Amino acid sequence: MTFTSDQRDPALATAVGRIFRRIVPLFVIMLICNQLNRSNIGYAETYLEADVGIGATAYGFGAGLFFIAYALFELPSNVLMERFGARIWLTRIMVSWGVVSAAMAFVSSPEMFYVLRFLLGAAEAGFFPAVIFYFTRWLPDSHRGRATALFVAGSSIAAAISGPLSGPLLSLHGVLGVRGWQWLFGLEGLLSVVVGIVAYFFLDARIADAKWLSDAEKSALIRRIDAEDEAKTEERGGSRWRLLLRPELLLFCWIYFAIQLSIYANTFWLPAIVRRIDGTGDITVGLLSSLPWICAVVAMYLAGRAGDRVGDRRPLLVVALLTAAAGTWLAAVVPPWPALLFLCVAAMGFKSASPLFWSIPQRGLSPRIVAPAIALINSLGNLGGFVAPFGFGFVKEQTGTVTVGLYALAFASLLAAASVLLVRERAARTPCPPVR
Repeated sequence: MTFTSDQRDPALATAVGRIFRRIVPLFVIMLICNQLNRSNIGYAETYLEADVGIGATAYGFGAGLFFIAYALFELPSNVLMERFGARIWLTRIMVSWGVVSAAMAFVSSPEMFYVLRFLLGAAEAGFFPAVIFYFTRWLPDSHRGRATALFVAGSSIAAAISGPLSGPLLSLHGVLGVRGWQWLFGLEGLLSVVVGIVAYFFLDARIADAKWLSDAEKSALIRRIDAEDEAKTEERGGSRWRLLLRPELLLFCWIYFAIQLSIYANTFWLPAIVRRIDGTGDITVGLLSSLPWICAVVAMYLAGRAGDRVGDRRPLLVVALLTAAAGTWLAAVVPPWPALLFLCVAAMGFKSASPLFWSIPQRGLSPRIVAPAIALINSLGNLGGFVAPFGFGFVKEQTGTVTVGLYALAFASLLAAASVLLVRERAARTPCPPVR
């Protein structure tokens, strides 16, 4: 199906530009807060062990419990988001996870650590797929890849700033009689609550509700997105929930699971890997740990633009996963300083893989199932966030090193790259005017 009437529509171009200036940056800020709250335990690990008695295995298990809760509550959360709308539901998610994250400042035992990590996963469940679904309802396919890349870049920005931010917060140890790691959890949790409240006044549930778009811009957006939805005719028959049992969705879940293994192994254990470098302290570890994520931000944006330009993101996704595999394997066999360099290469691969991946189900799935399908892929794929930190913690406690874990990550990325070749390209390319 072609869309010649919309290809040169200036109203569509200006509408897309407004979304990129108003909504995408807000989602990036929200994801930065999200990643800070879910991963700041990586910088508190040493202090949690000293003050609360949480060892490497217990730390890895608690870090992973987040993703068990996330998987359990993801699909129900997305169904409720469809009912209540993105404005209310995303605000609820942000405020609740901020409160739970701030409560981490009061952890006094491994059991309390487990409970709060589980509650944090339950509170946050639905956030990421809600944003991805939001893009499918507000942007044409030809711009979703770049929007998703910019959004997912928020996680790398958070990782890049979390080190420089965590060091000074940890250095507040003793101020007002409060430990440094308590300042870390409390202030970063409070930030999420504030941003969640602000988001309520910026988001709209539907294009028709957006007062910041003109009537012509609203009509152009709705017309284009409805036309793209009409072009997806292959999946109209049968029950909406039966369509979720398709083997293709299970393949998507596996590929995303492998991507998440690398992302969260590095999120939770990168500071520990960097600490192998002689002479590093809290500030130095924070600064050096930010380097892979800074490299990843640039790579993700370039990959997103390239994906939107070529349409079929599968070859780019294969390249990204092979890059992740090569960088991770090399990081396992060289000394600490070169290992940091190769982890930068690996991060450019596995972080770029995420937005490239999400453009594929967004592009090919029927609008009837896209919201629950995204939630299903994200919830099952995010179990990699449980396996990676727990597995790394177990390996480190048994062997005293994370080298074996790095080998396993490299193999998973390699297998995922092969799996992408089994994914069929389903949707036709839909041109769209450039953003102005």
